Amino acid sequence: MKSFKYLLIAIPFLLASCSKGAETTTTPPETPVEVSVAFSVNVDPGAGNILGVVGTAQAIIVKVSSALPKEGVTILVTVTKDADNSVVFTNTSSSLTADNTVNITGLTPGALSTTTVVVTSKATSSNTKSLSFKLAAK
Repeated sequence: MKSFKYLLIAIPFLLASCSKGAETTTTPPETPVEVSVAFSVNVDPGAGNILGVVGTAQAIIVKVSSALPKEGVTILVTVTKDADNSVVFTNTSSSLTADNTVNITGLTPGALSTTTVVVTSKATSSNTKSLSFKLAAK
């Protein structure tokens, strides 16, 4: 009789544990983390230095050294005169390659200018880096 009582007590627990359906948990796919944009410019004279340009044009190579995002990057190059902040040159391009040549034109001899290069991931707009340097046409 004692074992029958224990059996009556155990049956509800057994039924409760068996009555649950198979639980399936799905985990969302992991979003890959994009590597921070890193790049260099082949003619960057360094902080405090001025790049001397012969003539009114200068070719620069923007070299993306980080892994390129799958969608690519946008490269914005802007040149402004330091005297009055007028824009001398601007160019926006999209790229899926590491080496990108940009021909800066319209430089005025004797005018000191600031060149700003901004590289931004097309997939993540907050993944951006900028670099500025001075140049002057002779």
